[in-house]
Amino acid sequence: MTRVPDLSILGSLTCFDSRCFLDFGKTTFVKRHLTGEFEKKYEPTIGVEVHPLDFFTNCGKIRFYCWDTAGQEKFGGLRDGYYIHGNCAIIMFDVTARLTYKNVPTWHRDLCRVCENIPIVLCGNKVDVKNRQVKAKQVTFHRKKNLQYYEISAKSNYNFEKPFLYLARKLAGDPNLHFVETPALAPPEVPIDLVAQAQHEAELAAAASQPLPDDDDDAFE
Repeated sequence: MTRVPDLSILGSLTCFDSRCFLDFGKTTFVKRHLTGEFEKKYEPTIGVEVHPLDFFTNCGKIRFYCWDTAGQEKFGGLRDGYYIHGNCAIIMFDVTARLTYKNVPTWHRDLCRVCENIPIVLCGNKVDVKNRQVKAKQVTFHRKKNLQYYEISAKSNYNFEKPFLYLARKLAGDPNLHFVETPALAPPEVPIDLVAQAQHEAELAAAASQPLPDDDDDAFE
């Protein structure tokens, strides 16, 4: 059995568009995990809240230190210092706001420039909202950059653990690693229509077999 290295030294950068931050996107996502909310601490030298999120796997405990930048990205993007020593990243956009998806390439470019070959997951948040503006079939950036993509809902806990499981497997170098305990999450605040979401997932799978648009803006035509 593969043993998980001491991942307490690893950092997880959570990158989001400022609007998504203002619309409770990333902060709500991180705060769903109760351990991270209880043990968070503020780092004044870098201006972030650090949330330690614990997950228990068949190979031992893994801890992600998730950085909540508290809106720092509103001021023209994050400084390189936020990215240095990051071991993995979650780039999140809001499926109810097209602008946040259009800004995904900027987040990705900055991460790759500073962190190079770290595992990155792309997440579309707020899939519990019925009137989504970014349809599942319009999400193509992950295919262009060979990223893992998940549709999630922070407020309903839908697919909360999937980005972390993917990153844990990449960091441990073990594709068979799995969680042995359900994460300690806050109770769901909103319900999610699982039938409708299954349809979105089917649309996403069908879109994967279609040619990629020349530009991400083409997907919204």
